[in-house]
Amino acid sequence: MLRKIGVLTSGGDSPGMNAAIRAVTRTAISNGIEVVGIRDGYKGLIEGSFIPFEKRSVSEIMSRGGTILGSARLPEFKEEAVVNKAVDKLKENGIDALVVIGGDGTYRGADSLTKHGVNCIALPGTIDNDIQGTDYTIGFDTALNTIVDCVDKLKDTSSSHHRCSVVEVMGNRCGDLAIYSGISCGAEILITPETGYDEEAVLEKLKYLENQGKNHAIVIVSEKVCDVNDLASKVSKVTGFAGRATILGHIQRGGSPTPNDRVLASRMGCKAVDLLIQGIGGQCVAIRNNEIISMSIEECVNMSRKSKKEFYRLFDKLV
Repeated sequence: MLRKIGVLTSGGDSPGMNAAIRAVTRTAISNGIEVVGIRDGYKGLIEGSFIPFEKRSVSEIMSRGGTILGSARLPEFKEEAVVNKAVDKLKENGIDALVVIGGDGTYRGADSLTKHGVNCIALPGTIDNDIQGTDYTIGFDTALNTIVDCVDKLKDTSSSHHRCSVVEVMGNRCGDLAIYSGISCGAEILITPETGYDEEAVLEKLKYLENQGKNHAIVIVSEKVCDVNDLASKVSKVTGFAGRATILGHIQRGGSPTPNDRVLASRMGCKAVDLLIQGIGGQCVAIRNNEIISMSIEECVNMSRKSKKEFYRLFDKLV
């Protein structure tokens, strides 16, 4: 019988995590199940940093960015002895099952715990949208809105000063934030893991755009693909545009979650508890075609990354 569940957030924070925590807590309590919040992810689990939750414990948190439980990375959680210590901590505190919210590493930790006898459900909490098997992750929509707002502002000043703004966005080797923001902002050039980086082709295209009468340009770049400062410097040297690099950085993680992220997180949190009530573990929650589903965590983390080819074709048509 399911009597008590724990909930934790791990890895990089993302807007909407608090809405997921709230949904898990209130759905569980409504079903007569106790809830314990675990501070600082798997690190807090090992240390026994537990907080008993009531319904009011999660009041007024849905609109807040970040996570009220805090987050931390624990690479050592891959070790058998560390996982066993986590299992012991859960048993000592009468916690029968666990809901974890985070990215790929968080998923792998949940899979290990399930294989050690603790039913776990994973929710995709990452701004990068780099979890396979789900159309969207919790936090992606908010981060995208932040990027669009920033780039729209950059366009205003770029057009006033004949500039080319080279904007680096996050993504952790996934180009979704870049391609979605590139389409949304009307960027002229896109550089992502999917497109690759051809410096000469980028500079030639900027020369062409200037010859066509463009008085500004926006280049969206996924992090870790190229050095945006170096590219902006070369833009200034070989084209008529004044190149300026902007790295949006962790501003993309912050802010109040959008309504879409709040609803998505709430739907996923409720689904997680429903699965645990059925005695199901080792699953992750996903959204596909606006339907909340679940699938094996092991299957999810081993899936090949699918490129959003239709979005890249759309971008090419719109430039």
